[in-house]
Amino acid sequence: MFLENTVNHKEQFGWIEVICGSMFSGKTEELIRRLKRAQFAKQKVEIFKPAIDIRYDDEMVVSHDANEIRSTPVPAAANIRILADTCDVVGIDEAQFFDDEIIAVCNDLANKGIRVIVAGLDMDFKGNPFGPMPALMATAEYVTKVHAVCTRTGNLAQFSYRKSRKDDLVLLGETEEYEPLSRAAYYKAMLREKVNKMEVKDPEEISKKSDE
Repeated sequence: MFLENTVNHKEQFGWIEVICGSMFSGKTEELIRRLKRAQFAKQKVEIFKPAIDIRYDDEMVVSHDANEIRSTPVPAAANIRILADTCDVVGIDEAQFFDDEIIAVCNDLANKGIRVIVAGLDMDFKGNPFGPMPALMATAEYVTKVHAVCTRTGNLAQFSYRKSRKDDLVLLGETEEYEPLSRAAYYKAMLREKVNKMEVKDPEEISKKSDE
């Protein structure tokens, strides 16, 4: 878990905290909780999210539980560096949708003494590392992995399974598009997809072609 007290108070520095996990795991909820604590402490806080994320609101960062905090939508990571220069705390939601420059931006802000809190999906719907998240997790001082509950087994879920057949990497959606699954349930679901996609040929047609 992240720490907020330091031993050497003369050294001015910031740090990076990453909150990661599957969909419906409470990433945004935890991000909002930390940011609101900072606001309560009268720290200057700015929150950013990718401009493409308009599922709940154009400007608000909103969790699945309808908890919300005002944010600034930005089209690219470079905008954050300019807008967050005088902050004490910077929050970034849905970091997986940003370009790779988000890694340098977060480190630049932390090097200036800013506390940077980043939330995002660590894996895409195919189970692969998602965008800049692996690099952010590697360079962060503190990484918190949160879990959802598997909708099929009731166990802890870390995979975001896409129920629709759309193959776009970026597809905004909620429970109608995705469900959180455990490793076992995800493996079975993906295996079932592969079986369904297999082309089954008629034995009679195969024998006819061989005779020809």
